Amino acid sequence: MTSSVYVAGVGMIPFVKPGANAPYPVMGAEAARLALADAGVGYEMIQQAYAGYVYGDSTCGQRALYQVGMTGIPIINVNNNCSTGSTALFMARQAIESGALDCVLALGFEQMKPGALGAVFTDRPSAFDEFDAAADKLVDAQGVPLALRYFGGAGLSHMRKYGTPLTSFAKVRAKASRHAKNNPLALFRKEVSADDVMNDQVIWPGVMTRLMACPPTCGGAAAILVSEKFASKHGLRKDVRIAAQAMTTDTPSTFRAGDMMQVVGFDMTRAAANKVYEAAGIGADDLDVVELHDCFAHNELITYEALGLCPDGGAERFIDDGNNTYGGKTVTNPSGGLLSKGHPLGATGLAQCYELTHQLRGSAEARQVDGARRALQHNLGLGGACVVTLYERV
Repeated sequence: MTSSVYVAGVGMIPFVKPGANAPYPVMGAEAARLALADAGVGYEMIQQAYAGYVYGDSTCGQRALYQVGMTGIPIINVNNNCSTGSTALFMARQAIESGALDCVLALGFEQMKPGALGAVFTDRPSAFDEFDAAADKLVDAQGVPLALRYFGGAGLSHMRKYGTPLTSFAKVRAKASRHAKNNPLALFRKEVSADDVMNDQVIWPGVMTRLMACPPTCGGAAAILVSEKFASKHGLRKDVRIAAQAMTTDTPSTFRAGDMMQVVGFDMTRAAANKVYEAAGIGADDLDVVELHDCFAHNELITYEALGLCPDGGAERFIDDGNNTYGGKTVTNPSGGLLSKGHPLGATGLAQCYELTHQLRGSAEARQVDGARRALQHNLGLGGACVVTLYERV
């Protein structure tokens, strides 16, 4: 038995810098309440909840949701690095599509510290041991923080393979700022030019400036997913449907290809996207708007190609022709993306869901993509997991 899955409600709080945030239970509870209010349902109608976060102890999901209600429902805590929010969404969608449940909450939140990401547990093997070994072999960047080395290395691989100039990454970052200036929930709303990005503090000579990296951020976001029969019974909205969704993890090519683009999930992304296109019977050319995982400008650029938005090696032209923004082929990250909106790890995937739901409803205000009918979400977590979700306006 399968059921169509609808996004009945979404909620998101403004993303802020570490230190300016409320504690995680407050952020999580607020995001959940906003999604419930948007859906027009009470917490007592939620049958199950998936709560995603990366930095926190076990059962933080209960700690946040107990402030919303204590109804005894199953609450499952989810941690899949930067794809945590989308993994919670993936599990919620499966529960409804299978016919097991009719009304599920997916919640994501994160309370982060300033500075580059690092390990919390140092007395045991790291999940990134093989990734570190690959990066050490492929990239000469001693002293560069881990995440920067991964994604900067992937950008460097693209530069060497296709002759992509550093200015292409700067143009991606500038585009993000132009989009974010219209997003009241974004962390950074100041518009910057490609020259501003190029002239910013250098953190890896010839590869990356500070503005090309997303900032550590705190925040929360949530979505209420429902079955068709539940929506009809309770008079809930059915204007946004999850048409297809796929989750992938690493394959041997991640480490065997000898390419940092593979190490950061290029093949995972391509595989997930192809599964979604096949299931929905569409291609990348049928998309109107995309929210993709731009933790670094470098990852946005290579993801254009992994998602099939342009041919391999075609990202520079895709950018120069304006096909990644309003008036072009596929508007990418109208929210400002992780680069400008911020990246609270557990909340990111659900913030993408929030943005695309409003785009398909036609309620994105100054960010609205005209006539948006199909929207694609891409959320990547190293270690690794990739979730690609296709939404359709009904």
